[in-house]
Amino acid sequence: MDVLGVMLGLALLIGIAMVVLAVVGTVKAAKAVAAKVERHEANARRAVEKATLKAKTFAKPGPPGQIAAVRLGLRTSLDGTRQVLEFGRAQDGQLGEALALLTRLDAHAAELDGELRALEREPDTGRIAAKLPQLRERAERITHSAETMRWAAQDRMHRFAEDELSRLSQECESEAGALRHWDSAGAGRFGGSAAGSSSGAGAGPGPGPGSASAGSAGASGRASAPRAGLTDGKGRLSAEDLLGLGDPLAKIAHRLRKPSAGPSAGPSAG
Repeated sequence: MDVLGVMLGLALLIGIAMVVLAVVGTVKAAKAVAAKVERHEANARRAVEKATLKAKTFAKPGPPGQIAAVRLGLRTSLDGTRQVLEFGRAQDGQLGEALALLTRLDAHAAELDGELRALEREPDTGRIAAKLPQLRERAERITHSAETMRWAAQDRMHRFAEDELSRLSQECESEAGALRHWDSAGAGRFGGSAAGSSSGAGAGPGPGPGSASAGSAGASGRASAPRAGLTDGKGRLSAEDLLGLGDPLAKIAHRLRKPSAGPSAGPSAG
């Protein structure tokens, strides 16, 4: 009974652990899906707001159009800087500090955007004319700060890419020089052999018939024994070997090479 109770307890604990793991996994998956949906929803909302502001800029003249232009420029500058910093952070971790500064700058931009939205609903045109220059000046300061970080990040990535390309080009040049080392080595070897032949020619009166025959034999030997290549079929069986005709053909060739014993052989021997 004790063993059975222990086994039942272990099974119960295992079941509870599996249920807990399933619940935790489900909650994490739901949070990930919710975050993804929220991110896409935020991107879609920003895209709709930018399109609306662009339409207001062209459709509404006067202060409403000017306010829309200020809001549009603010959003465009911050979004462009965020895209550049997030793209470069994967290769350069130092851009994370700039991204943190951009987050703080984005908070100020959100406050300014709220003030601009409130100013759009202001019916008093005199108050709009008085407040708009101050808000535009704040927007220009935020935009300038964002653009400064974006341009600095772009210059940094360009400089790193140029340095990496320069190092890679130097390595490629060094490797190309190492691959061409056979050219200088071959030239030295051929030059040495040419010097040896010229010194040998100057030592004696001239090459004799024996040396000429030896040279021709060596040349013919080198010509008749070329180096086997990878795809030239050397080292494979011939058609005669495959058909079994190698031995009969060899016997016929041996018979043809024998000197013929005719009637003129006797008188010449005598």
